[in-house]
Amino acid sequence: MITQCPIQPSGEFTYAFNVTGQEGTLWWHAHSSMLRATIYGALIIKPRGGYPFPAPHAEIPILLGEWWNRNVDDVENDGLLTGLGPVMSDAFTINGSPGDQAPCGGAGMFEVEVESGKTYLLRIINAAVNSELFFRVAGHAFTVVAADASYTNQLPTDVIVVAPGQTVDALMAAAAAPGRYYMAARAFESKTVSAPPPFDTTTATAVLRYKGVPGSAPAATPALPPYTDVVTAARFYWSLTGLVRPSDPVVPKTVDHSLVVAFGVEQAPCAPDQTKCQGFSVLASMNRHSFRFPEKVSLLEALFRGVPDVYSEDFPGSPAPATKKATSVRKVNFDDVVEVVLQNEGYSRALGTENHPIHLHGFNFFVLAQGLGRFDPRMRKAFNLVNPQVRNTVAVPAGGWAVIRFTANNPGMWFMHCHLDAHLPLGLAMVFEVLNGPAPNLLPPPPAADYPKCH
Repeated sequence: MITQCPIQPSGEFTYAFNVTGQEGTLWWHAHSSMLRATIYGALIIKPRGGYPFPAPHAEIPILLGEWWNRNVDDVENDGLLTGLGPVMSDAFTINGSPGDQAPCGGAGMFEVEVESGKTYLLRIINAAVNSELFFRVAGHAFTVVAADASYTNQLPTDVIVVAPGQTVDALMAAAAAPGRYYMAARAFESKTVSAPPPFDTTTATAVLRYKGVPGSAPAATPALPPYTDVVTAARFYWSLTGLVRPSDPVVPKTVDHSLVVAFGVEQAPCAPDQTKCQGFSVLASMNRHSFRFPEKVSLLEALFRGVPDVYSEDFPGSPAPATKKATSVRKVNFDDVVEVVLQNEGYSRALGTENHPIHLHGFNFFVLAQGLGRFDPRMRKAFNLVNPQVRNTVAVPAGGWAVIRFTANNPGMWFMHCHLDAHLPLGLAMVFEVLNGPAPNLLPPPPAADYPKCH
């Protein structure tokens, strides 16, 4: 409901887009209710001029997912009726299968064959709906070379941490003794309350099997970090830096448009339509504006056709005094350099806070700094303006902050939201309205003839 209405059952819509100046691992997914739990896939852009590291022998896409034993529409609807969001998932998956250690282990397990002495590029995608994940392969280490389709300086590690919406490319040498080795993924739980609500504690598994080793051989198991290992997660996220090549954009030094976006969840009274609500519901917001999706027309179509009363242009540049539900956007001039301080608040002591992966549509951004506690403007002198990591999704730590900077050179309506999908219907989102550029080729195209209609 931001750039288009959902494709209706039995309907179709063709996407045509240019891939310009991008290479690496991205992904596509549904963006209507919780349907992305099963509607997703990898989008891999191969480099024209070769990799900035030794070419791997082969590439292995690894899609980490999340599975419910019920229809996810029903899961979300029940969460809306209780006012507390959806219940936890029943399993995690690796390339669509939970593996043999999950409660539904009979559903199958992904297995890939490797050759001794060869190096492989793992393209790891977190397509899980509501969980950051630790990922490890028993007996093997990684060298991270890219994140969110942007190259990084090489980072040696034996564990990958990846938030929903993020991707990580990592080289892995098949240098262990020939055998079978589990690759495994499980949740990183970051809530800052003494008794967090239940979360999925299952472990998804797949198998790395060396060529010539029988499939019946026992598999070595990796030791995954504890669920609440904040130190390991922070060390991984904060150690990444961008690989700067002559053709890459540099960090803009002058900021035209700056704002602080504080966000979090809080308790709210039960609404009349929350018929299963028990005492209180949960509301989420950015700058105390709890985002409300339009119902009859997408924001982009409303902008193009001049449809009135669909949205307001009053999203604040700092937290408002009280929470309200609103379809509000923030206007930004074309080609402005925008800096956003993302402050992860705990609006409710009972609910606490947690890592929120914040995703921005339509742009990559530089991650200039991250930290715990409240952002202090004096921290600006520590910004990485030389080789920051380039992302489209940043995991803002529980009770912490991140600062991002991007150039608003893509006109239109662009969603910024938490990629924990449980928080979307609760309102943890906002929209940037980027104004048109000065030339005809800097205008968004008009809605297509088969543009989906809202129902």
